Amino acid sequence: MNSEKPLVSIICHCYNHSKFVLETLKSVLNQTYDNIEVIVVDDFSTDNSADVISSFMVKHPEIKFIQNHRNLGITKSFNRILKKTKGKYIIDLAADDLLLPNCVMQQVHCFQNSNYQNLGIVYGNAELISENGNFEDYFFEVNSSKRVIKKRPTGRIYESIITSGKTFCSVSGMVKKEVFDSLNGYDEFLEYEDFDFWIRASRNFDIDFIDTPLIQKRTVANSLGSNFFKKTDARAKRMNHSTFLILKKALALNQTKDEDLALQKRINYEIVHTFKMNDFRLFFKNLGLLIVLYKRKLIH
Repeated sequence: MNSEKPLVSIICHCYNHSKFVLETLKSVLNQTYDNIEVIVVDDFSTDNSADVISSFMVKHPEIKFIQNHRNLGITKSFNRILKKTKGKYIIDLAADDLLLPNCVMQQVHCFQNSNYQNLGIVYGNAELISENGNFEDYFFEVNSSKRVIKKRPTGRIYESIITSGKTFCSVSGMVKKEVFDSLNGYDEFLEYEDFDFWIRASRNFDIDFIDTPLIQKRTVANSLGSNFFKKTDARAKRMNHSTFLILKKALALNQTKDEDLALQKRINYEIVHTFKMNDFRLFFKNLGLLIVLYKRKLIH
């Protein structure tokens, strides 16, 4: 393997994305960086995603295709495939998002030229597109040159991440395989993966930012992010409970008063959010986290 072009493994998770998955896979094959391993997993879709992928592979046998025999969810599917990857760097790609042509090239370049000695993740901005592929906005607000208006935190950004989920753009991230290995991948007990993973990764690794859009993130009906705000939705309850578990884990990871203060801000947000969602059981659980923080403050 060319040491100047380390292998990048892209894991594409597909669940009922038959309308989008081909466009996603084409965006991977159209990368200007050519040392890429592509693994797509169909997570027991109920539409014809598996057939669409199988047909595409006839002309693209270099793509590895794995079909789950039951629905495992994102975290379990990803961890299972992660063990099969050979790359130095990993991209977790949803089957409805699109990599821009220079995405992988720029990410690898950042890893190889960053000033951070213990760099674990690089990420950039994202273009937000509609279900039909029309441009809507940017994940981070930009100026006329498409540079972010508000400088993004880099280095050890643990404190920034626990304060707000808007600190980072996980869909545009590339992660060193070593980071996944050290953290045993995603937490399979959670309904969603990125917030927890970035918290744990940022505790021990540096993170760098590439000031340009790297990916197109598609906004679709019933997307993961929209589920947080559905009052009567069972998945919303599971996702918000996952957030509680993540913050509880962060409480144990915190090392300074400033980190406790940052976590307090996020817990306050979740207290208000769960109250508005009429999830009073979770409301009191989050309130309990806040009480633990206050007690710790009194002790210190």
